[in-house]
Amino acid sequence: MELKDNLSKMRVKHTSPVSYFLTFGDEEIYMNSFLDKELEFQFTGIIHCIACGKKTKKAFGQGFCYPCFVKSPLNSDCILKPELCQAHLGKGRDPEWEEENHNKPHYVYLALTSNIKVGVTRADQIPVRWIDQGAWKTIKIAYTPYRYISGMIETILKEHMSDKTNWQKMLKNEMDYSINIYDEKTKVTEILENNFQEYLIPTENEIYTFEYPVIRYPEKIKSINLDNQPLIQGRLTGIRGQYLIFSDNRVINIRKFSGYEIIFSS
Repeated sequence: MELKDNLSKMRVKHTSPVSYFLTFGDEEIYMNSFLDKELEFQFTGIIHCIACGKKTKKAFGQGFCYPCFVKSPLNSDCILKPELCQAHLGKGRDPEWEEENHNKPHYVYLALTSNIKVGVTRADQIPVRWIDQGAWKTIKIAYTPYRYISGMIETILKEHMSDKTNWQKMLKNEMDYSINIYDEKTKVTEILENNFQEYLIPTENEIYTFEYPVIRYPEKIKSINLDNQPLIQGRLTGIRGQYLIFSDNRVINIRKFSGYEIIFSS
């Protein structure tokens, strides 16, 4: 099999284990089926901006040409900092895009990857967002009508816990099993009892759990960069988050290299 196309974020499906799909042109390949098999990714040296589609010599962010990096709503400040969102005010880099994507219901949640973290996601991105982070357990804590309020709640909770995923520990499967996610939700509910109380959902206590298609987790992490290592050959031993894990402890973040033209073979 040999396929060529620009890399893009793997599509995921909440099954047990999680199902991963990678798109090449009109074909979508089921990545789980390649576990314990030899794969090859050859970067052609061509990068297409994920926003405008034009060729770019260098990618900024996760696949943007420089003009789109500074102008596209897909890379606006409120993507990483939802407390800066102005969609509810009819503002933003592209008000129409903001209205469609950010001026709609969002959840604030707790996730366990290696440790506890707080996060924000659009309601219709559940559970995709959690899988993309490599979470193994999650719970919702608040429901808001638009992104800005979720961001403000997250800002308060960031003073008490991380809002980042430790991706190295996640890929080594270093998890703190002693953490009780119910107890953590109780703690944050108490922290927020005088702020944004109307958005909290204390009685919605469904815990979402995730299992990933991994034969063996690496003991050490060697991150692959296509810019200086255009040819990747190796045996696939796992997939978690948006990472492929190879038998020699190398890992690659597929999403990071969105827009990179790849020849894939197995």
